[in-house]
Amino acid sequence: MNKLLSIAISASIKAGMEILKIYNTDFEVEYKKDESPLTLADKNAHDVIMTFLKETGIPVLSEEGRTIPYEERKNWSTLWIVDPLDGTKEFVKKNDEFTVNIALIKNHLPIMGVVYAPVLDELYFGNNESGSFKINNASQYIDNFPELMNNAQKLPIVKSKQFFGIVASRSHLTQETTNYIDKLKKEHKNIKLVSKGSSLKICLVAEGVADIYPRFAPTMEWDTAAGHAVVLSAGGRIVQANSPDDEVVYNKENLLNPWFIVKLGVME
Repeated sequence: MNKLLSIAISASIKAGMEILKIYNTDFEVEYKKDESPLTLADKNAHDVIMTFLKETGIPVLSEEGRTIPYEERKNWSTLWIVDPLDGTKEFVKKNDEFTVNIALIKNHLPIMGVVYAPVLDELYFGNNESGSFKINNASQYIDNFPELMNNAQKLPIVKSKQFFGIVASRSHLTQETTNYIDKLKKEHKNIKLVSKGSSLKICLVAEGVADIYPRFAPTMEWDTAAGHAVVLSAGGRIVQANSPDDEVVYNKENLLNPWFIVKLGVME
Protein backbone atom coordinates (compact mmCIF):
# COMPACT_ATOMS: atom_id res chain seq x y z
CA MET A 1 0.00 0.00 0.00
CA ASN A 2 2.85 2.41 0.81
CA LYS A 3 4.44 1.81 -2.59
CA LEU A 4 1.17 2.60 -4.38
CA LEU A 5 0.65 5.64 -2.14
CA SER A 6 4.16 6.90 -2.91
CA ILE A 7 3.52 6.52 -6.66
CA ALA A 8 0.18 8.36 -6.42
CA ILE A 9 1.71 11.21 -4.41
CA SER A 10 4.60 11.64 -6.84
CA ALA A 11 2.17 11.54 -9.77
CA SER A 12 -0.06 14.20 -8.23
CA ILE A 13 2.79 16.59 -7.44
CA LYS A 14 4.44 16.17 -10.85
CA ALA A 15 1.05 16.70 -12.52
CA GLY A 16 0.60 19.80 -10.38
CA MET A 17 3.91 21.17 -11.63
CA GLU A 18 2.71 20.72 -15.23
CA ILE A 19 -0.55 22.49 -14.38
CA LEU A 20 1.33 25.45 -12.89
CA LYS A 21 3.31 25.90 -16.10
CA ILE A 22 0.01 26.62 -17.85
CA TYR A 23 -1.63 28.42 -14.92
CA ASN A 24 1.08 31.06 -14.85
CA THR A 25 0.50 32.00 -18.51
CA ASP A 26 -2.39 33.53 -20.47
CA PHE A 27 -3.84 30.12 -21.29
CA GLU A 28 -6.58 29.40 -23.78
CA VAL A 29 -9.79 27.69 -22.74
CA GLU A 30 -11.58 25.11 -24.85
CA TYR A 31 -15.08 23.88 -24.06
CA LYS A 32 -16.37 20.34 -23.88
CA LYS A 33 -19.86 19.41 -25.09
CA ASP A 34 -21.26 20.25 -21.65
CA GLU A 35 -19.53 23.66 -21.85
CA SER A 36 -17.17 22.96 -18.94
CA PRO A 37 -13.75 24.48 -19.53
CA LEU A 38 -10.96 22.23 -20.68
CA THR A 39 -7.44 23.56 -20.83
CA LEU A 40 -4.12 22.23 -21.95
CA ALA A 41 -3.39 21.79 -18.25
CA ASP A 42 -5.96 18.96 -17.99
CA LYS A 43 -4.35 17.12 -20.87
CA ASN A 44 -0.75 17.57 -19.72
CA ALA A 45 -1.58 16.55 -16.14
CA HIS A 46 -3.38 13.45 -17.41
CA ASP A 47 -0.34 12.41 -19.45
CA VAL A 48 1.99 12.81 -16.46
CA ILE A 49 -0.25 10.80 -14.14
CA MET A 50 -0.60 7.99 -16.67
CA THR A 51 3.17 7.60 -16.93
CA PHE A 52 3.25 6.90 -13.17
CA LEU A 53 0.15 4.75 -12.83
CA LYS A 54 0.86 2.47 -15.79
CA GLU A 55 3.78 1.06 -13.75
CA THR A 56 1.27 -0.37 -11.27
CA GLY A 57 -0.56 -2.55 -13.80
CA ILE A 58 -3.89 -1.38 -12.33
CA PRO A 59 -6.44 -0.05 -14.85
CA VAL A 60 -7.23 3.68 -14.82
CA LEU A 61 -10.53 5.50 -15.18
CA SER A 62 -9.81 9.20 -15.77
CA GLU A 63 -11.98 12.16 -16.64
CA GLU A 64 -9.82 12.50 -19.72
CA GLY A 65 -10.42 8.83 -20.59
CA ARG A 66 -14.06 8.52 -19.64
CA THR A 67 -15.07 6.66 -22.80
CA ILE A 68 -14.00 3.22 -21.53
CA PRO A 69 -17.13 1.04 -21.94
CA TYR A 70 -18.81 -0.37 -18.86
CA GLU A 71 -18.60 -3.87 -20.37
CA GLU A 72 -14.83 -3.56 -19.89
CA ARG A 73 -14.86 -1.64 -16.59
CA LYS A 74 -17.33 -3.89 -14.78
CA ASN A 75 -14.67 -6.61 -14.53
CA TRP A 76 -12.23 -4.29 -12.70
CA SER A 77 -12.36 -5.14 -8.98
CA THR A 78 -9.47 -2.71 -8.43
CA LEU A 79 -8.87 0.49 -10.39
CA TRP A 80 -7.51 4.00 -10.20
CA ILE A 81 -9.97 6.87 -10.60
CA VAL A 82 -8.28 10.11 -11.61
CA ASP A 83 -9.23 13.73 -12.13
CA PRO A 84 -6.11 15.42 -13.52
CA LEU A 85 -7.54 18.87 -12.77
CA ASP A 86 -10.53 19.10 -10.44
CA GLY A 87 -12.05 22.55 -10.18
CA THR A 88 -11.35 23.70 -13.72
CA LYS A 89 -13.70 26.63 -13.18
CA GLU A 90 -11.55 27.71 -10.24
CA PHE A 91 -8.48 27.31 -12.46
CA VAL A 92 -9.99 29.52 -15.16
CA LYS A 93 -11.03 32.13 -12.56
CA LYS A 94 -7.47 31.96 -11.14
CA ASN A 95 -8.58 31.67 -7.52
CA ASP A 96 -6.02 28.88 -6.78
CA GLU A 97 -8.62 26.38 -5.44
CA PHE A 98 -8.13 23.47 -7.81
CA THR A 99 -6.64 20.04 -7.24
CA VAL A 100 -5.18 16.88 -8.72
CA ASN A 101 -7.21 13.85 -7.56
CA ILE A 102 -6.00 10.24 -7.60
CA ALA A 103 -7.94 7.45 -5.89
CA LEU A 104 -7.53 3.70 -5.64
CA ILE A 105 -10.85 1.83 -5.65
CA LYS A 106 -11.38 -1.76 -4.54
CA ASN A 107 -14.77 -3.47 -4.79
CA HIS A 108 -16.46 -0.12 -5.48
CA LEU A 109 -15.08 1.69 -2.41
CA PRO A 110 -12.06 4.04 -2.14
CA ILE A 111 -9.19 2.52 -0.16
CA MET A 112 -6.60 5.19 -0.94
CA GLY A 113 -6.71 8.78 -2.11
CA VAL A 114 -4.43 11.72 -2.87
CA VAL A 115 -5.64 15.31 -3.27
CA TYR A 116 -2.97 17.86 -4.21
CA ALA A 117 -3.54 21.62 -4.54
CA PRO A 118 -0.63 22.84 -6.71
CA VAL A 119 -0.79 26.60 -6.01
CA LEU A 120 -1.29 26.11 -2.27
CA ASP A 121 1.25 23.25 -2.31
CA GLU A 122 -1.01 21.37 0.12
CA LEU A 123 -1.37 17.62 -0.02
CA TYR A 124 -4.09 15.53 1.58
CA PHE A 125 -3.74 11.76 1.43
CA GLY A 126 -5.07 8.70 3.16
CA ASN A 127 -5.54 4.95 3.02
CA ASN A 128 -7.53 2.39 4.94
CA GLU A 129 -4.43 1.00 6.65
CA SER A 130 -2.75 4.05 8.19
CA GLY A 131 -5.36 6.83 8.21
CA SER A 132 -5.38 10.27 6.60
CA PHE A 133 -2.85 13.08 6.62
CA LYS A 134 -2.14 16.62 5.44
CA ILE A 135 1.20 18.19 4.63
CA ASN A 136 2.10 21.72 3.59
CA ASN A 137 4.94 22.56 1.18
CA ALA A 138 4.42 19.07 -0.23
CA SER A 139 6.51 19.53 -3.35
CA GLN A 140 9.74 19.71 -1.33
CA TYR A 141 9.21 16.07 -0.34
CA ILE A 142 8.52 14.70 -3.81
CA ASP A 143 11.59 12.48 -3.82
CA ASN A 144 11.55 11.63 -0.13
CA PHE A 145 8.43 9.67 0.83
CA PRO A 146 9.67 8.69 4.35
CA GLU A 147 10.37 12.35 5.18
CA LEU A 148 6.97 13.35 3.83
CA MET A 149 5.30 10.80 6.13
CA ASN A 150 7.34 12.04 9.10
CA ASN A 151 6.20 15.64 8.58
CA ALA A 152 2.56 15.02 7.72
CA GLN A 153 -0.18 15.79 10.25
CA LYS A 154 -2.77 13.13 11.07
CA LEU A 155 -6.36 14.03 10.23
CA PRO A 156 -8.55 15.35 11.67
CA ILE A 157 -6.25 18.15 12.85
CA VAL A 158 -8.96 20.35 14.37
CA LYS A 159 -10.55 18.31 17.18
CA SER A 160 -12.86 20.97 18.64
CA LYS A 161 -14.09 24.44 17.70
CA GLN A 162 -16.65 27.03 18.76
CA PHE A 163 -18.81 26.83 15.63
CA PHE A 164 -20.60 24.34 13.41
CA GLY A 165 -18.85 24.50 10.05
CA ILE A 166 -20.73 23.93 6.81
CA VAL A 167 -18.83 23.64 3.54
CA ALA A 168 -20.58 25.23 0.56
CA SER A 169 -19.56 25.05 -3.07
CA ARG A 170 -18.14 28.25 -4.49
CA SER A 171 -19.44 27.58 -8.01
CA HIS A 172 -22.36 25.15 -7.62
CA LEU A 173 -24.64 26.30 -4.77
CA THR A 174 -28.11 25.00 -5.68
CA GLN A 175 -31.48 25.84 -4.11
CA GLU A 176 -31.64 22.32 -2.64
CA THR A 177 -28.29 22.84 -0.94
CA THR A 178 -29.41 26.23 0.38
CA ASN A 179 -32.58 24.65 1.79
CA TYR A 180 -30.52 21.97 3.56
CA ILE A 181 -28.18 24.61 5.01
CA ASP A 182 -31.20 26.57 6.27
CA LYS A 183 -32.36 23.38 8.05
CA LEU A 184 -28.92 22.99 9.67
CA LYS A 185 -29.03 26.63 10.83
CA LYS A 186 -32.15 25.80 12.85
CA GLU A 187 -30.45 22.80 14.46
CA HIS A 188 -27.07 24.34 15.35
CA LYS A 189 -25.84 27.57 16.92
CA ASN A 190 -22.82 29.51 15.73
CA ILE A 191 -22.98 28.37 12.12
CA LYS A 192 -19.99 29.22 9.94
CA LEU A 193 -20.14 28.80 6.16
CA VAL A 194 -16.89 27.93 4.40
CA SER A 195 -16.69 28.23 0.60
CA LYS A 196 -14.09 26.33 -1.38
CA GLY A 197 -13.56 25.02 -4.87
CA SER A 198 -12.82 21.47 -6.05
CA SER A 199 -12.37 18.46 -3.75
CA LEU A 200 -10.80 20.72 -1.11
CA LYS A 201 -14.36 20.94 0.23
CA ILE A 202 -14.29 17.26 1.19
CA CYS A 203 -10.81 17.63 2.66
CA LEU A 204 -11.95 20.46 4.95
CA VAL A 205 -14.31 17.98 6.62
CA ALA A 206 -11.54 15.37 6.92
CA GLU A 207 -9.30 18.05 8.44
CA GLY A 208 -11.95 18.96 11.02
CA VAL A 209 -12.18 22.58 9.84
CA ALA A 210 -15.82 21.91 8.88
CA ASP A 211 -18.41 19.51 10.22
CA ILE A 212 -20.49 18.79 7.14
CA TYR A 213 -20.55 19.24 3.37
CA PRO A 214 -23.93 18.73 1.70
CA ARG A 215 -23.84 18.42 -2.08
CA PHE A 216 -27.16 18.54 -3.90
CA ALA A 217 -25.75 19.14 -7.36
CA PRO A 218 -24.20 16.93 -10.06
CA THR A 219 -20.71 15.50 -9.62
CA MET A 220 -18.86 12.70 -11.34
CA GLU A 221 -17.00 9.82 -9.71
CA TRP A 222 -13.57 11.36 -10.39
CA ASP A 223 -14.65 14.57 -8.61
CA THR A 224 -15.08 12.77 -5.29
CA ALA A 225 -13.18 9.46 -5.22
CA ALA A 226 -9.85 10.79 -3.88
CA GLY A 227 -11.42 13.10 -1.31
CA HIS A 228 -13.75 10.26 -0.30
CA ALA A 229 -10.74 8.07 0.49
CA VAL A 230 -9.23 10.87 2.60
CA VAL A 231 -12.39 11.51 4.63
CA LEU A 232 -13.13 7.77 4.97
CA SER A 233 -9.62 7.11 6.31
CA ALA A 234 -10.04 10.04 8.73
CA GLY A 235 -13.11 8.40 10.26
CA GLY A 236 -15.83 10.01 8.15
CA ARG A 237 -18.22 8.98 5.41
CA ILE A 238 -19.75 10.20 2.18
CA VAL A 239 -23.31 8.92 2.13
CA GLN A 240 -26.11 9.25 -0.36
CA ALA A 241 -28.34 12.20 0.57
CA ASN A 242 -31.52 10.24 -0.12
CA SER A 243 -30.27 7.04 1.53
CA PRO A 244 -28.05 8.06 4.48
CA ASP A 245 -27.10 4.49 5.43
CA ASP A 246 -25.52 3.91 2.03
CA GLU A 247 -21.99 4.99 1.12
CA VAL A 248 -21.36 6.54 -2.29
CA VAL A 249 -19.80 3.86 -4.51
CA TYR A 250 -17.62 3.85 -7.63
CA ASN A 251 -17.13 2.25 -11.04
CA LYS A 252 -20.86 2.24 -11.62
CA GLU A 253 -22.35 1.91 -15.09
CA ASN A 254 -23.47 5.54 -14.81
CA LEU A 255 -20.47 7.53 -13.55
CA LEU A 256 -22.67 10.34 -12.20
CA ASN A 257 -22.71 10.50 -8.39
CA PRO A 258 -25.93 10.71 -6.40
CA TRP A 259 -26.43 13.78 -4.20
CA PHE A 260 -24.38 13.23 -1.06
CA ILE A 261 -23.44 14.41 2.42
CA VAL A 262 -19.87 14.39 3.80
CA LYS A 263 -19.47 14.21 7.54
CA LEU A 264 -16.94 13.04 10.14
CA GLY A 265 -18.03 10.43 12.64
CA VAL A 266 -21.39 8.67 12.76
CA MET A 267 -23.98 10.01 10.36
CA GLU A 268 -27.23 11.26 11.93
